[in-house]
Amino acid sequence: MVTKTISIKEEAYERLKDHKREGESFTDVVNRLTNADTDPLEAAGSVPGLVSEGEREAFREKFDEDVTERERELFGQ
Repeated sequence: MVTKTISIKEEAYERLKDHKREGESFTDVVNRLTNADTDPLEAAGSVPGLVSEGEREAFREKFDEDVTERERELFGQ
């Protein structure tokens, strides 16, 4: 396995450490938090300070309605 050493500021280290779960390495944390296949909204209810599941669904519904309305305005459908 190849490893790389990186330098991060103390604040960034503490924030990363706060996301670390029991038994996880820092590599595991970085991989989990940066998974490109994950929908960012899927984690919204599990990260402190972000919206709950219900709020997320309400946001998605409103967003979809806004997109549909704008399509009608632009394309006359």
